[in-house]
Amino acid sequence: MTVSAGTILFESGDPGNGCYFIQEGSMKVFMLSADGDEQLLAVLGAGDVVGELALLDGRSRSATVSALKESKLAFLEKATFDRFADENPAVYRHMLKIVGKRLRHANDALAARSFLPLPGRVAQALLQLAETFGKPLDGGRILVHYKLSQADIANMAGAARENVSRVLNGWKREGVVTRISGYYCIEKPQTLEAAASL
Repeated sequence: MTVSAGTILFESGDPGNGCYFIQEGSMKVFMLSADGDEQLLAVLGAGDVVGELALLDGRSRSATVSALKESKLAFLEKATFDRFADENPAVYRHMLKIVGKRLRHANDALAARSFLPLPGRVAQALLQLAETFGKPLDGGRILVHYKLSQADIANMAGAARENVSRVLNGWKREGVVTRISGYYCIEKPQTLEAAASL
């Protein structure tokens, strides 16, 4: 199936009847507060799976997912997954790796919000995006091949855009981060890794 940018794939609380494989495009996973404030949990790209918890526990959706740009997806129903997994138990190991990765990201984000100053939270957001959308360049640099706004990074870091802008501008002056054709380029990954460490 193909969905256009802005399409809501599912909302928090919807029945969890399966998962989607992202073949092309990108999706954002987020939650909304009672006031309508959005908390960005993850940005996922080609090769990622979204809605995988429904395959494991069959409960309602834990977050809302929407397409950031036109995306091509493949849907796998829970009943089909269960039949296949019963015959091929090794598939559960693969699912555990996916869920484990998401849990680590959630733990890192929670720890960052609790213990890291703003530069560390911004560094963590950029490094997580580089993990999904990163393209290695010469000299150990990493191009985050996804067009991000400062508001996107601020949302991931749980901070005001203006404050994130000051952090990014400081890193640009120091040559830690640059922009190449509208994409962020991490020039000094080790500096961001140090800032993001607890």
